[in-house]
Amino acid sequence: MTNSARYHHGDLRATLLHEANELLSEQGVEGLSLRKLAERVGVSRTAPYHHFKDKNALLCALAAQAFSELDALIGRQLQDGGSRLRVQEFVREYLRFATENPEQYELMFGRTLWKIGEPSEELKAVAHRSFRHYAERLAGLLEGRLPEGTDPRRIAQASWATVHGLCRLLIDGIYINRDDMEEVSEQSVALFMAALAK
Repeated sequence: MTNSARYHHGDLRATLLHEANELLSEQGVEGLSLRKLAERVGVSRTAPYHHFKDKNALLCALAAQAFSELDALIGRQLQDGGSRLRVQEFVREYLRFATENPEQYELMFGRTLWKIGEPSEELKAVAHRSFRHYAERLAGLLEGRLPEGTDPRRIAQASWATVHGLCRLLIDGIYINRDDMEEVSEQSVALFMAALAK
């Protein structure tokens, strides 16, 4: 049975994205090409171009898909505004999301699309939406706890940057011991919540 038997008519785009994610995980951005993808799925070399005009468009679609998963994580873990336990679990799951999908995470936040490439409108929209949802949910937790004049959006940016930094330390191999990093993440949450309690 060829790979082309895996999908039904009309599902080729979803199949291409699934297999592209597999290739990305196995070989990184440099090893991913529309030609390799076509061979892997078992379609003509021109078939992927009906869905993605070039490699940049494919990478943007993969990053947008990953941001949608992250947005779902935010909604799931911070849906009630975020108790301390919710925030801790959010940080843990965010770390798992990033470290179990390092190539996708790099695509979401790295230079490949945002500096060297050209992010699509879809990618920009879903990336900004995921941060907006995070900021909105965090704002519920911060309400009435911040000094007058403090911008909750800046707090959201700073806290997201902290979690992102923890992810980078793990992905880049600077911190190898995941258990240590989970303890560090919990300490970060504890300091954050203690500051809000004042």
